[in-house]
Amino acid sequence: MDVAFVVDPLPELKAYKDSSIAMMRALARRGHRVHAVLQPELSWEDGSTYAVGRELALADDDHDWYRASEPGRRRVAAYDAAIMRKDPPFDMEYVYSTYLLECAEREGARVYNRPRAIRDHNEKLAIAKFTDFVAPTLVTRDAALIDTFIDEHGDAIVKPLDGMGGTSIFRVRADDPNRNVIVETVSHHGRRMVMVQRFIPEVVDGDKRVILIAGEPVPYSLARIPKPGETRGNLAAGGRGVARPLTARDRDIASALGPALWAEGLLVVGLDVIGPFLTEVNVTSPTCFVEIAEQTGFDVAGMFADALESAVRAGR
Repeated sequence: MDVAFVVDPLPELKAYKDSSIAMMRALARRGHRVHAVLQPELSWEDGSTYAVGRELALADDDHDWYRASEPGRRRVAAYDAAIMRKDPPFDMEYVYSTYLLECAEREGARVYNRPRAIRDHNEKLAIAKFTDFVAPTLVTRDAALIDTFIDEHGDAIVKPLDGMGGTSIFRVRADDPNRNVIVETVSHHGRRMVMVQRFIPEVVDGDKRVILIAGEPVPYSLARIPKPGETRGNLAAGGRGVARPLTARDRDIASALGPALWAEGLLVVGLDVIGPFLTEVNVTSPTCFVEIAEQTGFDVAGMFADALESAVRAGR
């Protein structure tokens, strides 16, 4: 197969931990041809969607992990599959890219994750589809509602709907003297929606990333354990990743969400689970493949390659 990955600039990717590179290497080991496409190099002209791609020769050396061919422009539909793995921010340029990839789908391209499904699943707000697994949560820009929620629960997390990597996430207690300024800052003085969730104390044991591939869970999660004095377990915020077998509750959540998300065209999804609660549904470029594989020996990228091959064969 010829597989195009829409990714960030290649020199910015950290090969020793990057899940997209793990996917590329798994496909290349099976003899598939891997191409890299940058988001600004997508275009539409006279009824066809194009991408400027570079075929990659991949190496196991994390410091010198690829050689790229000269760039060439071709229709996205000419690839056997296109993998949308551009990292957030999920800004309007990202949205425009999903529109272009959706045009490519109408021309016969197979795009994973499906562009419309990415747009339809805000990574914070998508939990609203699965309320059986969610802690008490409020989404609003109304400061009075936020105040009432914090007073009711006593301890809450306040976060923007478009953040990533733990950015702008605050823990706010009812007696916090900075409570008002935190709410004002995150909501931009009531101009932007925020999410407020009851604080889940089990976060000390880890904010778990449960990976779904074609609706099926990887049998291990990566528990991202906050560093001392922190409430955020995100690896980007200094959290420590520890791979663990899925719990019964993790499997319940995965079995409930997996088939529904795959039916919408979400091939790779990262569920965030704290204690018994689902907190996020990550669909843009879920990570943690490498950490789980290194700690457990389970070939997460190989599971991805199996699923992609099956999906392309089935025309799904």
